Amino acid sequence: MADSNADTPLRVYGITNCDTIKKARRWLGEHQIDYQFHDYRRDGVSRDLLLDFINRLGWEVLLNTRGTTWRKLSDAQRLKADRVEGALELMLSQPSIIKRPVLQAVDGHLLVGFSDETYQQFFFREA
Repeated sequence: MADSNADTPLRVYGITNCDTIKKARRWLGEHQIDYQFHDYRRDGVSRDLLLDFINRLGWEVLLNTRGTTWRKLSDAQRLKADRVEGALELMLSQPSIIKRPVLQAVDGHLLVGFSDETYQQFFFREA
């Protein structure tokens, strides 16, 4: 496992202390899959990166409306997040509201979230 190797083909985006991130990183370690971890809090999250994710996945996939951060928002903040620009601004200002993890393979393929089954398919799919 790597935290800062720019040559690593796989990137994992998230927040270090997130339980789902911990499960995903444990799974990657158990399967000896090397990766670069990008912590939204420590390393930041850029508008360009989020726009790329949104363009390829959709903002609805990335916006975590089931977590603590969402529940703490005011009704006005939630209403602003019902369109792409509002959701983008919310994710930039509060990166903990981005679903985690986001995996990006060297071929650009993206996967959001974690489960053993989806990781098996993601990493061991036929080329």
